[in-house]
Amino acid sequence: MTDEDDLRARAVQRLKAKQHFWSALGTWVVLSALFVVIWVATGMGGFWPIWPIAGIGVGVAFTGIRAFGPGRSGPSESQIQSEMRRLS
Repeated sequence: MTDEDDLRARAVQRLKAKQHFWSALGTWVVLSALFVVIWVATGMGGFWPIWPIAGIGVGVAFTGIRAFGPGRSGPSESQIQSEMRRLS
């Protein structure tokens, strides 16, 4: 596998991680709203929806860290070009 193929594979992997994060975030928002609607419809006792909302939110947060967090940026295009010039 060439360096360009490796870079492309990493880019595709990163784009998929970002897409997965946005999907998870949307699901979390919909489920959170659903939990609150159920809570309102059942008499609004203690605010129990906080537990599933927080639990799912933790998972979404970790998904976001994997997609956008430190160590995921990789080299910039200018760094790659500079290194390619240096090696040739």
